[in-house]
Amino acid sequence: MEVVQQESDLKSLAIRNAKRSKTLFGHLAGESAGKKLKLGADPVESQREKEAVSIRFHAEYQHVRELPPALAEKQASVASARKKGKKPPTAEPRATPEDKGAQKLIEGILDKPAVASESASTALVKSHKPSGMPPKPDAVSSQALSTARAQAAHQVKPEWHPPWKLMRVISGHLGWVRSLAVEPENQWFASGAGDRTIKIWDLATGNLRLTLTGHISTVRGLAGGEDKMVKCWDLETNKVIRHYHGHLSGVYTLSLHPTLDVLVTGGRDGVARVWDMRTRSNVHVLSGHTGTVADVKCQEADPQVISASLDKTVRLWDLAAGKTMGVLTHHKKGVRALALHPSEFTFATGSTGSIKQWKCPEGAFMGNFEGHNAIINTLALNRDVLFSGGDNGSMSFWDWKSGHRFQSLDSIAQPGSLDAEAGIMSSTFDQTGLRLIVGEADKTIKIWKPDEKATPETHPLEWKPSLARRKY
Repeated sequence: MEVVQQESDLKSLAIRNAKRSKTLFGHLAGESAGKKLKLGADPVESQREKEAVSIRFHAEYQHVRELPPALAEKQASVASARKKGKKPPTAEPRATPEDKGAQKLIEGILDKPAVASESASTALVKSHKPSGMPPKPDAVSSQALSTARAQAAHQVKPEWHPPWKLMRVISGHLGWVRSLAVEPENQWFASGAGDRTIKIWDLATGNLRLTLTGHISTVRGLAGGEDKMVKCWDLETNKVIRHYHGHLSGVYTLSLHPTLDVLVTGGRDGVARVWDMRTRSNVHVLSGHTGTVADVKCQEADPQVISASLDKTVRLWDLAAGKTMGVLTHHKKGVRALALHPSEFTFATGSTGSIKQWKCPEGAFMGNFEGHNAIINTLALNRDVLFSGGDNGSMSFWDWKSGHRFQSLDSIAQPGSLDAEAGIMSSTFDQTGLRLIVGEADKTIKIWKPDEKATPETHPLEWKPSLARRKY
């Protein structure tokens, strides 16, 4: 008895649900499609299935019940040709508005793309894009493609640069030299290392001027350390005059703004913090990275802050709003190094086996520097030469405009150190761009300079055009 009662309850519940559906959706058209179906013998069940099928047909296929005018016209012409026994007319290849728009786009002609009329469209489903959006070119003519390939394969012939040679080796640190900075008057430079000290060196002679102690872990940036501390030093009294507290983990990098009294730091907690140098207040917390912020750079114009992270991305920041302007996701490995051009509005980023060139302010990709297959720990850039240093001690010198590598060599670990300590950890050019200062894992600082005796005859330019540096 209970089973029969449950079945009747379920049947009445199904009938009530069907009536409810009819009340909600019965006003919709399309019932004729369901009448053609042969349903079950049960009139209630049959009616319910008819209504369900009718509603589903109307909801899913109402917008494609009729062919677009262009397809209907083609179908009618083909049918009439078959009745007369003639071959259907083959459409001659003619330039559609999309082709013309693509041709103009590739040739660099800034013109408003022609929008195809709705009657000429053969799409079954209408797109939901705004009416003002330009059409996406479906097909490009062979001439347009050849033009695009020619532009992509075009390469600038690199300038000749003299090879760089080792000028001086400076010893004094007891740990990896992780950070370097040259003072504005170009008389001395500072280095921070794994021995928790900051040393001030005379740039001309390489003599040690001063040693600052106070950090309890590796000094990664010249005012930041793995001990979460950011310190501001007065070099006249050799004392710390300001502390910047806020990072939740090690501070890996920092950069001073060139015109504002603002300091930007980044670290293992995945955020970049903007500090007012005088009041020590944390102005912004630039959050968005999901990994360690390995490098950060400041410049005068937007984007005023650029950060590189081990989460494989580079972020461009709006300093006033404290928000992301753009995210560059081209790298496949963690981005460890950044370098800004001193006069152009361009910059470079480096990750494992990949160095890329970008244009500000939008972060447009300009090209690759192909050939340095190592973990890129550091980049340095003067007006026309880019230096890249690898974790395995490899070094590369590049022509900035063309991306040609005109010199590559390996650093030699100093006597008493392991071969594994030949890594390049930090680098910077001096204010003139004629001296390159490199901090290494063998605890030394090496200074490089161009070879004055080299000429294009003694060191000819070895370059052949290739398709390696395409503009994408």
